[in-house]
Amino acid sequence: MIIKIYTDGACSGNPGKGGWAAITLDDDSSKSISSGNENNTTNNRMELMAPIMALKKIKKRSEITIYTDSKYVKDGITDWINKWKLNNWKNANKKPVKNKDLWIKLDNLCKKHKISWQWVKAHAGNKFNNEVDELAVLETKK
Repeated sequence: MIIKIYTDGACSGNPGKGGWAAITLDDDSSKSISSGNENNTTNNRMELMAPIMALKKIKKRSEITIYTDSKYVKDGITDWINKWKLNNWKNANKKPVKNKDLWIKLDNLCKKHKISWQWVKAHAGNKFNNEVDELAVLETKK
């Protein structure tokens, strides 16, 4: 069985009040929702927090597909992070990688599972992507 996780982050102002949300689908009948917020943050940090917090809840090694509308998250964790590690956490412009703390957390959590990352177009009628978007935006208002 493959666990599906839909994630999203939002920010009111950037930086500003941020929110994240994740929906975890264990099978056709089991749905778990997690969400949270931070006061002074960025959209990218919230996009990263969603998969981090969802993965923290999965205790046993699992096969997981994570759906995100953030190319920053998908490309960062599947491609860029390997170069960042080789370059001592410097980006292509030789500047320190932003959100290094969260990238390290996400990378460590990913090592515990078999994860496939899928990019989904935002606001394109995907039921669960729309739902996590609404939840993340709601968190920015709390």
